[in-house]
Amino acid sequence: MTTNGGFQPVFCTIVPPHLLDQLARHEDPALSGPARRSLAHDAYQRTRRRLTTVIGAPTVAPPAQTAADQPHRTIYDAGHQQDLPGTKVREEGSGAAQDATVNRAYAGLSATFDFYLKAYERHSIDGSGLPLDASVHYGENYDNAFWNGEQMVFGDGDDQIFLDFTIPLDVIGHELTHGVTQHTANLTYFGQSGALNESVSDVFGSLIKQYALGQTAAEADWLIGAGLLAPRVHGTALRSMKAPGTAYDDPNLGQDPQPATMEHYNHTSRDNGGVHINSGIPNHAFYLVASAIGGNAWEKAGQIWYDVLTGGQLKQDALFADFATLTVKAARTRYGAGDELQAVQKAWEQVGVRTL
Repeated sequence: MTTNGGFQPVFCTIVPPHLLDQLARHEDPALSGPARRSLAHDAYQRTRRRLTTVIGAPTVAPPAQTAADQPHRTIYDAGHQQDLPGTKVREEGSGAAQDATVNRAYAGLSATFDFYLKAYERHSIDGSGLPLDASVHYGENYDNAFWNGEQMVFGDGDDQIFLDFTIPLDVIGHELTHGVTQHTANLTYFGQSGALNESVSDVFGSLIKQYALGQTAAEADWLIGAGLLAPRVHGTALRSMKAPGTAYDDPNLGQDPQPATMEHYNHTSRDNGGVHINSGIPNHAFYLVASAIGGNAWEKAGQIWYDVLTGGQLKQDALFADFATLTVKAARTRYGAGDELQAVQKAWEQVGVRTL
């Protein structure tokens, strides 16, 4: 259940609209075509989700809950169409498929489930053993992956700019974490609360990858979507939590616009008020906290963020300062007035967010 009212149906994608806008204007149809189709699809889905908010979703039977300490995964093949979920191709306990994309999706769902269970004793996305469904091979050269409020969906990419969206584990973790947020703080997907929504998904997406690889904060790359960009692209990932604004600088994509501090906060009406851009600020704050504390980032820094996300005090329309203030409170409550609290206070100060 949500802690702040009913669910807000939100269509959350890993690739921000400003990147697809840039590609859609390219003179090469091999780049502009997939981007335009992806933008048109995403705009349709966002409108559909908003209409669902207004008129209400159709009544459906809730999914059957399963043993809370075991995942229940089902992978579907959309067959390059846009009808969900597609044809079932792998289910819980079945052997590996011949399709590597299917197997990566299956493994990514498991890695995310295991992380939340073992790190925070959370039983699946909703905390009650929700079955995890995913559809692969969605659309024609679809340049995105998304959580639609009910399941994961992965495009194959265009092989020019974006590769298969099941490749980076943190992309899978990012999108599934939108489901966790949906079932907890339910942050409004606009402005600073929307940027926090995106940032929380980046934070836990990165932690899921670090947990799977057994990496400490010092060993992690702090990149979101490493391995997703095609070889021709001048860049390493979609975003960098360690150094926002440096993930790519490419003739076709432009330069990474993410700010690291409030001094460069982007005031825009696009992308729901810049949710994918300004998320760089709380992203960087988390990186600073995790680096200052050291060790495994999910154990203390991640625990503080998780406490805030699930604690019931975070407002749906929270600003950065609201979230920052709650992280200070959570650090003090869990760890006292020690290094953890000082790390949190200093990090928000460094990114220019004043705690209340």
